[in-house]
Amino acid sequence: MLLVTGATGNIGSELVRILATADEPVRALVRKPPATEVPGVEYVTGDLDDPASLAPALVGVRGVFLLPGYRDMPGVLDEARRAGVERVVQVTGGSAGSGDLGNAVSRYMILTERAVHDSGLPWTILRPTAFFSNALRWLPKLRAGNTLRLPFAGVRAAAVDPFDIAAVAAVALREDDHEGKVYYPTGPESLLPADQVRVLGEVLGRDLRFEVQPDDEARAEMTASMPAEYVDAFFDFYVGGSLDESVVRSTVRDVTGRSPRTFREWAVAHADEFRTS
Repeated sequence: MLLVTGATGNIGSELVRILATADEPVRALVRKPPATEVPGVEYVTGDLDDPASLAPALVGVRGVFLLPGYRDMPGVLDEARRAGVERVVQVTGGSAGSGDLGNAVSRYMILTERAVHDSGLPWTILRPTAFFSNALRWLPKLRAGNTLRLPFAGVRAAAVDPFDIAAVAAVALREDDHEGKVYYPTGPESLLPADQVRVLGEVLGRDLRFEVQPDDEARAEMTASMPAEYVDAFFDFYVGGSLDESVVRSTVRDVTGRSPRTFREWAVAHADEFRTS
């Protein structure tokens, strides 16, 4: 049995489907059961911020997929070890290798990895680039019109489809030769925000227009929806240049045997989400 945490999220939902399609016994940890369940998947409730609540979900589990940043990651991993879990696949991010505890985002990634290393459990770390699905954040602006005014216009990223991160995780959960490895899943191309807007417009059949959002305007908009320390972290990454996600890596092909999806392929697969919203 494999346990997928964050099972209704960007990566977790894809991972659950991949494992179920492969007839792998899979248990999905959720706060509440989803409206539509994937056939063949066992859904269990639990809270990663309350490690003791995970004990029933961990019964009979040999591998666990974990997201970062919960209040008591050592406690979560202690529960996994007590349950006899044989391996952990942990997602963090590229900034986890920076060692910069002053950056709020990097800090929770770094502390998460430390907890995994200290747990005594066999582990595989995934440090993906930014997700294609971040483009879904543009939906409110797309409802208002065809102009997308976006921040960090000069920052290239080899962003990745969450499906491809999940595909790498599925291999690492099921096979024995990934222990102690740190993988960097990326997409197959390095794009600017304007490139993504152009591709999305072509897929949707809309004449989308990209505009550069000035840093001060972007900071104000972001501060309205997230804590200031995280806003500072993203400006450190993308304005200060402390994080470079522009490098295209062969990780997805190396691990899964197939090429990662392009942004265009992701946009086609998710076009209905943009159209219906």
